[in-house]
Amino acid sequence: MTLAIDHVSKSFVDPRRPTGALQVLQDIRLDVAPGEFISIVGASGCGKSTLLSLILGLDDDYQGSIQLDGQPVIGTGLERGIVFQDHRLFPWLNVEQNVAVGLRNAPLSAAEKAERVWDHLRLVGLEGFAAAYPHQISGGMAQRVAIARGLVNRPRVLLLDEPFGALDALTRTRLQHELQRIWQREGTTMLLVTHDVDEAVFLGDRVVVMEPHPGRIRRIVEIDLPRPRHRSDAAFLALRDDVLADFVDPDFH
Repeated sequence: MTLAIDHVSKSFVDPRRPTGALQVLQDIRLDVAPGEFISIVGASGCGKSTLLSLILGLDDDYQGSIQLDGQPVIGTGLERGIVFQDHRLFPWLNVEQNVAVGLRNAPLSAAEKAERVWDHLRLVGLEGFAAAYPHQISGGMAQRVAIARGLVNRPRVLLLDEPFGALDALTRTRLQHELQRIWQREGTTMLLVTHDVDEAVFLGDRVVVMEPHPGRIRRIVEIDLPRPRHRSDAAFLALRDDVLADFVDPDFH
């Protein structure tokens, strides 16, 4: 499913400003191929999460257009899923039930839903924890539940808004490998918002570097590295340092 973001700009009402508005996105243009993994990096306030909310269809008050396979995005839809930094699991539901929430509006029978849930529990390696409740599992496991819930509808596009930001470094690294494995198996188009340049280069086919005030694309870096990737390789380090250089550039603000 091709995602086309064409000249998208977004402002919020802000009566404290002379113009009466705060522009958070300016002329965003990005075409994403089916099955591509796009990483989006940038400082806080550059509109990364706002862009995801527009793609998800939570807000239609913007300029420009967002299309999936040539059709405009209007509201939310089963073809688009999202995983947040906070796993947002329901504490009164167990792991299996939390994943099943993602199928609430799916046109499937009860048996089909149950099969789909178990397929995705196996996909994230949690079939042995189906009856556990959120307080009984680790933060990393909870994020795997959130990923399973985001994928259980088999969306064509999965949006990831800092999904590993609250995790310790070892768990984060492990889940990056898990996410890469899932992406390669499922063929889902993924857009990852992250502050972690290392993570962006490790996972992405391309890294979109954004700058703030207003949020706009500074440049797009092709990550032409074979998979699996190794963080100690000279080519990986060179690309990571190239992207990092944008954030120490005195003109980057």
